[in-house]
Amino acid sequence: MHTPTNLQLQRLALAQQGLLGAACFGEGIQGTLAAIEHLGYVQIDTISRIERAHHHVLWSRVPSYQPPYLNQLLAERQIFEYWFHAASYLPMRDYRFAQRRMAEARDSTRFWHSEISPALMQDILLKVRDEGPLRVRDLEGNKTKGGTWWNWGPGKRALEKLFFQGDLMVSQRIGMEKIYDLKERILPPDLNTQAPDLADYAAYLLRSNLRAHGLVTLEQVSHLQGDKALKSTLRELLAAQIVSGEISPLAGCGIPNAYAATAALVQASSTSPAVHLLSPFDNAVIHRKRLQQLFGFDYKLECYVPAAKRQYGYFCLPVLFGERFIGRIDCKAHRPEKRLEVISFHLEGELPDAFATPFRTKLQQFAMFNGCETVAF
Repeated sequence: MHTPTNLQLQRLALAQQGLLGAACFGEGIQGTLAAIEHLGYVQIDTISRIERAHHHVLWSRVPSYQPPYLNQLLAERQIFEYWFHAASYLPMRDYRFAQRRMAEARDSTRFWHSEISPALMQDILLKVRDEGPLRVRDLEGNKTKGGTWWNWGPGKRALEKLFFQGDLMVSQRIGMEKIYDLKERILPPDLNTQAPDLADYAAYLLRSNLRAHGLVTLEQVSHLQGDKALKSTLRELLAAQIVSGEISPLAGCGIPNAYAATAALVQASSTSPAVHLLSPFDNAVIHRKRLQQLFGFDYKLECYVPAAKRQYGYFCLPVLFGERFIGRIDCKAHRPEKRLEVISFHLEGELPDAFATPFRTKLQQFAMFNGCETVAF
């Protein structure tokens, strides 16, 4: 049993997220790939009030990040798009672990779009095989007179089901529009595609969470995993790794039943505090309960809250300074005017003396990232 201080655990969590040191993943497209492989996934989101979440998360960790890198990594078969806890980019090396959900999509009557006609899906597969990659809009142009198959609704749902069960994959995105192709045209020929058994999948979940977050709970590792047998296997795995010394239970950290990789407990150290304006979907803040327990930061995304009931703003971003979440900032990119508007900034606690200069620098960098030249308060 280890009893680290809360500050040590905060440093550990942020270091594992790549938010404590400068350019720890490297730069350019290789740094982008290293970040995705380390984090395990990067969530895709459509909200464009500022630059979309998948680009924002990577920009926060890779100083020279450019949005075209994701399509380039897709084309190089280094990453793929699928579902983690939401639509995400994942390392291609982890493809086989996605097959568990793919099998559920194919076999379960509880899964999305179970009513789709197998004949319709077969027609779409033949169309892709014969005519090449397609978009949803390509189906819209093939409506039958009765509108029964090739209209927007059934065709789109059939594409999604083919994607979720692994027959089609996303070869690229043009903006947010997905281009689908056959999986055999996208998967590398030497890729391990053997579906994992329960123990292998549990080990992948635990390994990925420890690598990305430093300290974990069973609740976090099994998030949105409804399989009772999987949770039982995870408990057995945690117990075995405690006995072997690979992981250690944590005491007095404010997070009940928390564990950390034993070797990582002595690695995180203090650095000069940096400012980060994080996406609401950033891997470091996506587990809201953990965020509150570890950092004392009670955060909620309010874009889904009626305007009259919002406390901080439509799309407030968590503001991190060193190991402290210092507040939240609501921004909007007015791209035609090349102007980043700061609608509000809510500070929690006293403002540190060393905060102002790096904050101004980061805000200007954030404006440029969003295609803006000026910042307006």
